[in-house]
Amino acid sequence: MKNENARQSGSFFRANPVMNRITKINEHTDESSSASYSGITIKTGYFLLMTVVGIAAYLFAQMTWFQHQEMIEGLKYEGFEFAVSIPQAITIVAASIVAVIAQLLAAFVPKTIPVTGTLYSLTQGIIISGLIFTILGGAHMEYLGLLALAITVIVVVTMALLYTKGIVKVNNKFRTIMMTLIFSMLGISLLTLICAFIPGVNGFVYSILGNFWVSVFITLLSIVIAALFLISEFAAATQMVENQVPAKYEWYAAFGLSFAILWLYVKILDLIIQIAGNNRK
Repeated sequence: MKNENARQSGSFFRANPVMNRITKINEHTDESSSASYSGITIKTGYFLLMTVVGIAAYLFAQMTWFQHQEMIEGLKYEGFEFAVSIPQAITIVAASIVAVIAQLLAAFVPKTIPVTGTLYSLTQGIIISGLIFTILGGAHMEYLGLLALAITVIVVVTMALLYTKGIVKVNNKFRTIMMTLIFSMLGISLLTLICAFIPGVNGFVYSILGNFWVSVFITLLSIVIAALFLISEFAAATQMVENQVPAKYEWYAAFGLSFAILWLYVKILDLIIQIAGNNRK
């Protein structure tokens, strides 16, 4: 029965490269030393705490070091005008690069997740802090970050209830819907990239994508994908516990869950910024 569950579990992990590695794990152990929901929850909490540390570190730097640097004025993002110092801009760009590298290493070298997951969470905190305290902060609207957090918590709790109550099942239909949405998003991104190099077409495409309602639709699509991705992570964690995978693999599930939660939060925050910025025009 356990082997059958292990084979079935493979389909649950396909949405996440990190989780996909679990399908190749043939290690099983007794219940006392296997992965547990509490262990996964604690490690997920650790990654999210590291995000808070990243936010606090950026905020501290902004209140001390950044404010004494020469500022670049007149920058705009989604209707908000803001200013940044060169060190501040370098910090955000560097954090974005490290986040991408850490994510790739976590996906293809999952044994590094305790380290790469920590780096990813810290850099996400820096990026989030930049959005809240630099872009929104210029208009004294930092409270929108808390609004995004509240909405994220509601969505996470709702997705958890839908999954645990069996209302949403991670089956072939679920995976088909999720992959269709993901490939649609990738298609839009690829089309935008190609059109950027086609004279006479790039301006037209950018004018469409720059439309407020089109931008909101794309962001909403990203939020839906993130929510579905979160449910797939719940299913992956469940299969891990039921198959009595060794506790050391709890880091895999924790990173997958924290990644989905942070992705969801950033997209919700971006949507709120778009709406608030449009109202300021």
